[in-house]
Amino acid sequence: MSETPSEAASKQDLLRWAETIAGIARTGLGFTEVLYERERYEEILKVAADIKQHAEGNGLTSDELYESWIDSVIEGTPGYVTPKVTVGAVVGNENGEILLIQRADSGRWLYPTGWADVGYSASEVVVKEVAEETGIECEVIKPISILDGMRLGFTGIPLYSLVFLCRKTGGTLKPHPLECRDVGFFSEDSLPEGTVSPQRWASHAFAAIRGENVEVMFDEPRDPVWLDEND
Repeated sequence: MSETPSEAASKQDLLRWAETIAGIARTGLGFTEVLYERERYEEILKVAADIKQHAEGNGLTSDELYESWIDSVIEGTPGYVTPKVTVGAVVGNENGEILLIQRADSGRWLYPTGWADVGYSASEVVVKEVAEETGIECEVIKPISILDGMRLGFTGIPLYSLVFLCRKTGGTLKPHPLECRDVGFFSEDSLPEGTVSPQRWASHAFAAIRGENVEVMFDEPRDPVWLDEND
């Protein structure tokens, strides 16, 4: 039986709260030298692990998740826990279509997206990621979105996604053998089944591809910030 919208929202909230609590605890462990404080942060981390395991219902056990978080603690400023960063590419072709990949792990479709690599600017990662995943060469035009992956339901871990508008300049479609099941260009009215949350980004992306002067899309602050907009 599939989840109702309210159940999906509740799960998303639990994951977000668990990751927030875990981030606070891990940051505290990275800075404090007081034994009492370390013990309290470790207890908080165990609670966060229980919450996340309950929400996901699979994957790592609470103990395994707790140990993985403990192992990730680094002292001082390097240990300040922040969201990870991904870089996405809305690549348009001469027919006004968008480049999508079908992910190898989930089978779901989305524009090319990858982790922001150290040593590269965000726009350089875009060009590299598109070529590696799809075989398409592109030029970067401008940023069009700054998105919270957890809030949009793209991911179960905290991350920000920087999305750039790009233009195809060459290459041929060739899916990466490990990362993609398939790749292709699609029009706005023929997105493949299994495309991730097109209602959130597709109209904005295609407007940018058509050359419309779109503003940078971002997640508006919740009011109050801590609660989900569905609450």
